[in-house]
Amino acid sequence: MNKFDYDLAYSRNIGWVTRSEQQEIRKKKIAIAGMGGVGGVHLTTLCRMGFSNFHIADFDQFDVANINRQAGAFESTFGKDKALVMESIAKDINPEANIKVFPKGLNDENMEEFFDGVDLYIDGLDFFVLELRQKVFKHCEKMQIPGITAAPIGMGASFVNFIPGKMSFEDYFGLSESKDFADMILRFAIGLSPKMIHRKNIVDLTGGFSYPERKAASSPMGCQIASGVAVTEAVKILLGRGKLYTAPWALHFDAFSNEYVKTYTIGGKRNPLLKLKLAIARKFYMNESKGIEA
Repeated sequence: MNKFDYDLAYSRNIGWVTRSEQQEIRKKKIAIAGMGGVGGVHLTTLCRMGFSNFHIADFDQFDVANINRQAGAFESTFGKDKALVMESIAKDINPEANIKVFPKGLNDENMEEFFDGVDLYIDGLDFFVLELRQKVFKHCEKMQIPGITAAPIGMGASFVNFIPGKMSFEDYFGLSESKDFADMILRFAIGLSPKMIHRKNIVDLTGGFSYPERKAASSPMGCQIASGVAVTEAVKILLGRGKLYTAPWALHFDAFSNEYVKTYTIGGKRNPLLKLKLAIARKFYMNESKGIEA
């Protein structure tokens, strides 16, 4: 029976990273809030890259609706805590992994503890969880912790990096500019994909999209692509090499339409075209989905 050996387990990474860089990867600590749609895939991909220190948080349990995309969703895990299931899966990949679990989720009371000693934050929160997301990135900004939002969109993914000293999450998305939930959702969606290249690939909005029910259609491919991107960006940020695009840059790859776009939104939330984009997005989603309601 083979015994786990870190150097052997991650020897196939060498060439894309050096041996010394692999050891740096081994030391870094990454926090991920949300172990569902994309957060769990982030965790397993990070583990396979050799990252070994994590803080993870999620209050939810797996159910049948998670099967199409969530890394820890199996019939055997229905009803089980997502964070605890993902901890087990991660340690099955890398038995040396040090994982601090926050099974009641991330909140105001445990935020300081969650980010203690963390080198990088990767966003795994549900798309519709905006108030907590604002608080998380504000805390990252305060603590000078870089953060990545990599979102599965259809059969592709988009991402935005937030680095200390560069444009902040709030200055880019401008979620605090509105108290209306629908407007906040649209601001977040437009920030992730200013060109909305996924729009033409939507063929049925009758069941998968519902803002009042706080749900959106998803795909396993989108989650896998998002995690591939997120972990690549994590490697670049933490090793300090490779070209890095930070907000107000947003990058979006759509595998179905074979499109890849890089968008630089001058001024972030103060961009003069934002109101027009919001109007177009509102018309699109209100006309073709079940509507946007606060």
